[in-house]
Amino acid sequence: MSGPHTADPESEPPRSGGATVRRIMLGSQLRRLREAAAITRETAGWEIRSSESKISRLELGRVGFKMRDVEDLLTLYGVTDPGAREPFLSMAKAANATTWWHGYHDVLPSWFAGYIGLEESASLIRTYEVQYIPGLLQTADYMRAVMAGRGVYDSDSERRVQVRLERQNVLLREQDAPRLWAVVDEAALRRPVGSPEIMRQQLSHLLEMMERPNVTVQVLPFQSGAHAAEAGAFTILRFAEPDLPDVVYLEHLAGALYLDKRDDVDVYLQVIERISVTALTPALTAEALAKLIKDF
Repeated sequence: MSGPHTADPESEPPRSGGATVRRIMLGSQLRRLREAAAITRETAGWEIRSSESKISRLELGRVGFKMRDVEDLLTLYGVTDPGAREPFLSMAKAANATTWWHGYHDVLPSWFAGYIGLEESASLIRTYEVQYIPGLLQTADYMRAVMAGRGVYDSDSERRVQVRLERQNVLLREQDAPRLWAVVDEAALRRPVGSPEIMRQQLSHLLEMMERPNVTVQVLPFQSGAHAAEAGAFTILRFAEPDLPDVVYLEHLAGALYLDKRDDVDVYLQVIERISVTALTPALTAEALAKLIKDF
């Protein structure tokens, strides 16, 4: 007989799949079970021979799950019936599935792998870029020029380029492809990255991607003056699963921040809404890109 618990996790894989989303969903379910059983994180950590901080990371979906830990936590939380335990254990197995980007772990920053998983599972990706073309819309030559400009082009750079190209496949999926809505500062379009030919190819590719029904691009022109996105580039990820909150991704020189608290996310949602109103419409953006191609 199982003890009190919240609704069982989904038995079907979440929309678009993704071990990262499964991990977050399982962590959320385990947190609800723990709270329903009035058990502290410290006690739960002791039960799996670990710490309170480890339970916190598990509940946030920041680390992988050991099957033994999930089994022990379910027992501690009063979920002892085999039928009630099975959905949780199945999700734990799926959450530990090997991802395509695992093979690139040696060239990926540790803080970035989590973002790829979220991006793969998002239903809506809203982004503001001020320095470069958004990564999901870059050409391979543009990527190489960006790396060279940053002074990080080395023997592993081609594998980093391949990661970014693989990421772009998310927009080309026949089913459940996310919607990408990008606001790009005019500075990113005018900044020469590589040769003029690389820029012409990049801007032409941007125009081609805008023809896809799931891709919207707006240029934020210089003439708009000061605007709400003064803090710089950011990305907001939204998911189809109701249990998953929106996530704001902020990258900096030494790592990245992931914000999912409602108050924090709302600030960035308000900013993206404001600059979307200020930016050129997609139709005017296409005209501006066509003119820029001629300029290069």
